[in-house]
Amino acid sequence: MAGLYVHIPFCVRKCAYCDFLSFPCQEPPREYLDALIQEIALAGRLFPVQAYDTLFIGGGTPSLLSGQAMAKLLEALAGAFPLGEGAEVTVECNPGTVDGEKLAAYHDAGVNRLSFGLQSADDRLLQAIGRIHTFRQFLDGFLLAQQAGFTNINVDLMYGLPGQHVVDYLDSIQKVTALAPSHISAYSLILEPDTPLYDQVRAGAAVLPEEDMVWEMQEAGRAALEALGYSRYEISNYARPTFPCRHNLNYWENGAYLGLGLGAHSAMELGGWRRWNNASSLDAYYAALKAGALPIETQEKIPQKEEMFECVMLGLRMLKGVDRAAFLARFGQDVCSVYPEAVEALVALDWACVSPDSLRLTAAGLDMENSALLYFMED
Repeated sequence: MAGLYVHIPFCVRKCAYCDFLSFPCQEPPREYLDALIQEIALAGRLFPVQAYDTLFIGGGTPSLLSGQAMAKLLEALAGAFPLGEGAEVTVECNPGTVDGEKLAAYHDAGVNRLSFGLQSADDRLLQAIGRIHTFRQFLDGFLLAQQAGFTNINVDLMYGLPGQHVVDYLDSIQKVTALAPSHISAYSLILEPDTPLYDQVRAGAAVLPEEDMVWEMQEAGRAALEALGYSRYEISNYARPTFPCRHNLNYWENGAYLGLGLGAHSAMELGGWRRWNNASSLDAYYAALKAGALPIETQEKIPQKEEMFECVMLGLRMLKGVDRAAFLARFGQDVCSVYPEAVEALVALDWACVSPDSLRLTAAGLDMENSALLYFMED
């Protein structure tokens, strides 16, 4: 499986916790879209022909694109890269940036999955983290998406927010699952340096929940989601049957992906496992494409030992774990043979279990994933 990622680095306003590569803007500049379409055409000619099974348009806020602009972008992508039969085509949407006409145009253009960045159903908490929308706007957008024909919709939720309690998080889960989305991503807030929220917390202007309460939110939320029919298939992701995000599964299986747009990352087998990323400066991005070159900023060939560790690191995020047959086919060695001491130690701790098919973390191991990975770094 291989995936395409397209980055739209513009938002109405950056959220207080966000350190993603994005800029405040009411509408993506025409210059950026023209450059992006030029990059798509150039990459389509230069990279080996292969079928892509997923396409994810992220940001930023891709739903700032008009229906016409989205259709033009998808047409350019389809012309440059063969999308596999039944490919998953996702667009990230922020509530307050969509309407019925736009969503219908997205659907008609070939988008078949939406991902709404809600974060919380509590307007007080949304304001605390700098979101531009209200829960009512999310609700309106979600219903309009259903009316436009979308049946595969993810909703992002966050816990560990300033002033948030367990009951607030569970209330968000109840309100969102009442809409029956196909997928829910449930993340703990990570306080990143050089963001407004980081500065607010350091200054005492915002107070995060204690670690024990964040843990309680995670466990209570997991139990609630599973009781409501959402199966956990990755540390932070839950889905109804047949609706796991195929694009993200490809990442966690360390599959090939091609990133397009400002700052986008790629990884692919090109005479060895290679990884590269695009320019993170708009001026550099535009300049490279005007010169007829791909806007690649850095690139590296990944040693096999590092590639193996990445397969383990990413694979253990999934509840199904690392597929032993796939690892053997890729490297000619069994994962348990490559990391015998790590596997033995984790099994003894009841953090991992081994079957003929997989190496996976137990429930206790998933909660201690970062510590579990240290054993593989020492092996």
